[in-house]
Amino acid sequence: MKSDENELATFDGDRPVVAETVHPLPNLLDLGAEGVLESMRRSQKNDFTAMVAEVEEPGSPLHALFADLRNRVPADHPFQRIALFRKGALQEMFVDLHDHVMSHPVWLHPFFVRVFEGRIDLAQVAAFAIQYFNQIKNTRQCVAMAIGRFHGLTPLPYDVLNERVSEITQVALAQLVADEYGVGSRAVEDYPDLRHLLLSKTHIAMYRQLFEGLGIPPDEQDAAMLPGVADNVLTQRLVASHPAFSPLESLSSVGLGMEWGVPEFFSLILGGLIRVALREKLPLTPRHLEVFIAHVRYDVLHAVSVMLVTSLHMRGPEDIAVVKGSCNTLMAGRFAMMTDLYRHVFGERCVALADIDLERRYRLRDSRIQSLLLSARESAAPGRVLDEQAWRANRSVPYIFA
Repeated sequence: MKSDENELATFDGDRPVVAETVHPLPNLLDLGAEGVLESMRRSQKNDFTAMVAEVEEPGSPLHALFADLRNRVPADHPFQRIALFRKGALQEMFVDLHDHVMSHPVWLHPFFVRVFEGRIDLAQVAAFAIQYFNQIKNTRQCVAMAIGRFHGLTPLPYDVLNERVSEITQVALAQLVADEYGVGSRAVEDYPDLRHLLLSKTHIAMYRQLFEGLGIPPDEQDAAMLPGVADNVLTQRLVASHPAFSPLESLSSVGLGMEWGVPEFFSLILGGLIRVALREKLPLTPRHLEVFIAHVRYDVLHAVSVMLVTSLHMRGPEDIAVVKGSCNTLMAGRFAMMTDLYRHVFGERCVALADIDLERRYRLRDSRIQSLLLSARESAAPGRVLDEQAWRANRSVPYIFA
């Protein structure tokens, strides 16, 4: 059944079918939240498996890129031993890390589940949209900061290949930033003028389309942050840029820690907004929800590309543990943010990470982030966080330690 480009869903009898241009799962609204998570896990595994096959296929562009680097160094060089050159090792690494990230309880946080089920009214949708905008506005800067961790003086173990590995890493991260800011790569002859650069369609601009659809005026769109949102913004920035965290931790935080879960929980939010629009006869169109639609479709590619470049910086089990620890920090911060959003939007208490029987593998093994977050609260601009004095004075942090 063909859908109109302005429709979010069509009907098969009484059953809503999500338009193919809105979400890759036409049966999205028939699934439970767990089913959406499982579908996204399978999709990402399939995408990564296809990429691994391409990398391993002689004659493919990706194979040629890395084979050229390998051919520049002797057989006993550390670059020869990366997972990418060991049959099955890259796939094994992905499966391990992907399971670790996607099995964390944050992706089925009660907020996401409640929204997906449509148990939210229009006023609550507006309250969520305004506060989550603060997260959207700040996340992309972390990727930009992570790019700066990879340069000609970054200590890598590959000698003459150090700068080439840094460059490949920069390119993968830069594409994420380009997509976020709407300034993707172009040929020299069709490079945009200043007007088109400054008026590029960023993800922030896409998000403001949601405000338009919800009827939220411009003077209500930029609000002070909830403490949980502020803590998450600071956590992401600290892991991405603070010298207490290694370049590998920075890279994994903006890649695996941020990108892998986005298509899943944005699918839940998108499904919930479609349910509300149908129930309330709200004239939302795909354009109004473009920020969620785009993240569902493109963040899978982002996740795969960043996993590939992250593997270039991983040499053994100790590095896998480092990556998992970095992701744990990010996921703990996101869980706390969603708990605070639940309280704010629904006016009800919500489970915190400390309230659940969190698996030991998700507990933080060091306390670096604790003192750094407390210090960062002190340096935040005045007037930008709700209940600011209590937030600055609060000595608790949103992480669970081993």
